[in-house]
Amino acid sequence: MTISMYDASVPVFSARLKSLSNVLSLAEQNAVDRKIDPQVFLTARLAPDMFALTRQVQIATDHAKGAPSRLAGREVPKYEDNEASFADLQARIAKTVDHLATFSAADLNNSEERTIELRLGGREVSMPGLKYLLHAAMPNFYFHVTTAYDILRHNGVPLGKAVFLGR
Repeated sequence: MTISMYDASVPVFSARLKSLSNVLSLAEQNAVDRKIDPQVFLTARLAPDMFALTRQVQIATDHAKGAPSRLAGREVPKYEDNEASFADLQARIAKTVDHLATFSAADLNNSEERTIELRLGGREVSMPGLKYLLHAAMPNFYFHVTTAYDILRHNGVPLGKAVFLGR
């Protein structure tokens, strides 16, 4: 049995973004319950040289919308990166999930060998679609989703593995 590029990407991105949305909802409610200004969470970071929560969510959605778009040969939607609240982040996630819903398995057929060109770490890179998905897009996506979760957990939001996994 083989797995299609679609099955390895679009449903995975969608499910994890829905879980991230739930994580953010729980964090927002936790801020209300603990009488914490939501900006404390939105601007929190794990280390001084790491991005804050808001940027982690932005980058995660960038990878989720970018990967299937590139693999399908479509233009990657551009977002303004101007989110300043939990509601803004939720809207960005919803917009990304809606974008993912526009893809069918046929859109990503034979994209394993499609040449993907992009900037990574300030340099131009070119690689086949399968390598891009498995070695660039997915690891980066999971890094930023996990870091967003970790920032909130570190700040006392009572989250667990089941919430991260979307159970």
